[in-house]
Amino acid sequence: MTSDVLELYQQVILEHNRHPRNFRAIEGGRRAEGHNPLCGDQLTIHVRIDRGIVVDAGFQGSGCAISRASASLMTDRVRGLDVEDAGSLAARFDQLVTSPVGSPVEDLGTLTVFAGVRRFPVRAKCALLAWRTFAAAIDAREETVSTE
Repeated sequence: MTSDVLELYQQVILEHNRHPRNFRAIEGGRRAEGHNPLCGDQLTIHVRIDRGIVVDAGFQGSGCAISRASASLMTDRVRGLDVEDAGSLAARFDQLVTSPVGSPVEDLGTLTVFAGVRRFPVRAKCALLAWRTFAAAIDAREETVSTE
């Protein structure tokens, strides 16, 4: 990974951690709880679906910079997608952050900066917490999502 990409990764993470987008509850929608025991991240993902389309998404909770930035970018990105496409994006994001360093990087727009997590595999769980919790909210699952 080039130093330019690593710098962008750091800038995006810091910006979304300091000024998270969609840091709010959504009334009348679905929600799911997520926890990363290793890092202490705890997120609640809120989502409203209308006719199979994610019309709104938000999150609340606390966590490390990677966890908060991932949730912030995710809530922006999934809005307007149909549930199937949102699920596909979540799977592609999972692949992006868990693939070995040096493997090809799929272009997922701004989300691509999270390929930097590959250099720190223990932090992949931080980046994935919001996405896995989002999947539980979409499926209306009641259990708390854990990265362990």
